[in-house]
Amino acid sequence: MQMSSRKTPKEKEWQRLEKKENAYLSKKIEKKDSKLNQLLQNKVPEKLQGTLDAAFAKAFSLVFEKGTGIIEKTYNREEMQKSYQINEYAAEVRQNQKSLKVFSKKAGNAGKLNLLLSGVSGVGLGVLGIGLPDIVLFTGMMLKGIYEIALNYGFNYEEEKERQFILFIIQGAVAYGRDFQIIDEQLNDYIKQGYFNDTQDTETLISKAAQGLSTELLYMKFLQGIPVVGAVGGAYDAIYMKQIMEYAELKYRRRFLWKI
Repeated sequence: MQMSSRKTPKEKEWQRLEKKENAYLSKKIEKKDSKLNQLLQNKVPEKLQGTLDAAFAKAFSLVFEKGTGIIEKTYNREEMQKSYQINEYAAEVRQNQKSLKVFSKKAGNAGKLNLLLSGVSGVGLGVLGIGLPDIVLFTGMMLKGIYEIALNYGFNYEEEKERQFILFIIQGAVAYGRDFQIIDEQLNDYIKQGYFNDTQDTETLISKAAQGLSTELLYMKFLQGIPVVGAVGGAYDAIYMKQIMEYAELKYRRRFLWKI
């Protein structure tokens, strides 16, 4: 008589992860422009793309260099690290799926809160007709959300290689088709190996992440610069923030499960 093999808690978590990853991947096969983007296509100034590229790149450099301390005032980093250690110990002792789910639950809750804050700030600034100055705020909120996800999975976001991992995540979250597949494969290879096969410096990765974001948010930031109507563009901050937070949680969860 053949014995039925039961999945371990970790194998069950891998199965949950792969199901969520496949659902996310299915949305990244092909980019579909919204009717609003098509409507605005011929109304956006040609120079705006370059302006946005530069604004996002400057925002990343500013937050990385001077903003981390400010971001950390919005949450208790030490308590989050202690919480991770307690949950890690509990998972080792209990060896069950429930104790492993705690990590993704906490990371997911952090992402939802930052998503809400991003939507409120984006709409508020859009009503006032503030588009480009919102970029620093958006970038800070985005990195804050990723930092909290990283902490909930036990990773230190201050190291240079961690910043590069984060920049790859942001690139992937706003990419589609073959471009997305390449970035996703690079991230998965990094998770297995601890290094990127395609070595790039942080400045290059900042530039690529900035270009990806500016391309995706081009029409919305244009619209956000128009008073009152800009609230529609500001609301899209939350849509893209959700896209980025979902991908960050998936990649950090994969990394967490790989290391335990």
